[in-house]
Amino acid sequence: MAGAPWSDKGKTESGGPITQVEAHAANQHEVDYEKHGASRESNPLPDLKRKLKSRHLQMIAIGGTIGTGLFIGSGTAIANAGPVGALIAYIFVGTIVYSVMSALGEIATYIPIPGAFTSYAARLIDPSLGFSMGWIYWFSWASTFALELTATGLIIQFWDESIPIAIFIAIFWVMIVIFNMLPVGFYGEMEFWFSSIKVLTVIGFMIFAICMNAGVGKEGYIGFRYWVHPGPFVPHLIEGNPALAKFIGFWSCLIQAGFSYQGTELVGIAAGETENPRKTVPAAIRKTFFRIVFFFILTIFFIGIVVPSDDPGLVASGVDASNANGSPFVVAARRAGVNVLPSIINAVLLTVVLSAANSNVYSGSRILIGLAQEGFAPRLFKRTSKGGVPYYAVAFTALFGLLGFLNVSNSGSTVFSWLLQISGVAGFITWASLNGCHLAFQRALHARNISRDVLPYKAILQPWLSWYGLFFNCLIILTQGFTSFIGGFDVQGFFINYLSLILFVVLYLGHKIIFRPAFVKPIEADLDTGRTTADSEHWETAEPTTWYGKLWHWISG
Repeated sequence: MAGAPWSDKGKTESGGPITQVEAHAANQHEVDYEKHGASRESNPLPDLKRKLKSRHLQMIAIGGTIGTGLFIGSGTAIANAGPVGALIAYIFVGTIVYSVMSALGEIATYIPIPGAFTSYAARLIDPSLGFSMGWIYWFSWASTFALELTATGLIIQFWDESIPIAIFIAIFWVMIVIFNMLPVGFYGEMEFWFSSIKVLTVIGFMIFAICMNAGVGKEGYIGFRYWVHPGPFVPHLIEGNPALAKFIGFWSCLIQAGFSYQGTELVGIAAGETENPRKTVPAAIRKTFFRIVFFFILTIFFIGIVVPSDDPGLVASGVDASNANGSPFVVAARRAGVNVLPSIINAVLLTVVLSAANSNVYSGSRILIGLAQEGFAPRLFKRTSKGGVPYYAVAFTALFGLLGFLNVSNSGSTVFSWLLQISGVAGFITWASLNGCHLAFQRALHARNISRDVLPYKAILQPWLSWYGLFFNCLIILTQGFTSFIGGFDVQGFFINYLSLILFVVLYLGHKIIFRPAFVKPIEADLDTGRTTADSEHWETAEPTTWYGKLWHWISG
């Protein structure tokens, strides 16, 4: 039984002898895997270094999520759905994200490997799903990198509109590439401090919004005035049916909310380079999700009570979501009459966007590693430097950031909107696939008589949460472009909304037709490659003893 993917000295995971049926299935699976993917024996895991500490992992997830989606795009959400509509949309999508994170937590802590998403789909469900899921997710991050680079130029134009955007796209592109060519420990440390600035800024805005709402500023006491006029929801398209019009505004906001939440799942990607993943990944998943939801939901709430949905600044951002002047943070400061605050907020926005762009290249390059590991991308993407940096994967991902130069043209805002929508839908496709992977993971555990009680991280309300996430992710993917069918068929709107889904289906069917891989049977699922390596690693950790040490330990890791 030397070749069985889960074989370990002739015993199953539960400790009993391997049956004849299991042995046959194992051998058949190995044949199928070598035919349609990479060989486990001849293609070892890439030589990445476990240099990320728990506090790095926490802040990488937060840093990859809190970016233009929250600081700039949230203005679009308020303008399109109203304060209550946007708040409900963010809460609803937050529950979906929780289902994804809890599902990912069980798999990523049991098998903490590089390029996790691609490998999980290929191992547990279907190699074709791993191929299409991996490439669409990589494309999402590569295109988002272009968005963030464009945003840097637009943020600087806040001070001087005569400065060409292209100059700063080029400067920051070079800077981000250099950062990602350094060892991952340096990247983690930089993200920790960048993300700390983001967190402090969000908390500072909340305090400012409370003071502004209470009457500090030229508008006086506000309360919930803007929830009454212009109203809690923004009606769309439908005349004579107010309820449906408000629902359309809410539903159209879901993709914007999804784009803002994207990056929460970076914990699963970084698991392959994290110290003591059995301990740090579960802690990161528990804490990071609640922190992010806390920041997002409260931020949307406070924006909604201090800025009306028909404010010209938000309306402008609804037309051109790439305009930094449409940031609700800046709009709120202007309405309060605090003239110096917009410049301070804009300076913070620059570090926010650079941090997010840094995470884009990191996550995209690690997904390429997973694709190469499974034989879905050239193997040169697995090559690493002595410091464990996958330089080919970083360079290839960074090249797509040059799409940001398209925004220099007259149709730049259209390009920005296309990339934003494509990235948002691709994120929902990835989340749906992760929910599906978790259901397949539980099915494989059941087939091998492995109890969930032995998992390093056991999520609550499973598998019901994964079914919940799978259903609503798929529903949003299929219906988020419904506005293109109202009032006549809008061809451009249709392709903007469904291009990611079309690309995903083409990739899946193309791989299935060319390579004809079989669906993975539960007993054949590979649950061991990468797991046994993590099991053999030992980490010495010192727990803090003082109260302030324990407090900092909880906050940072």
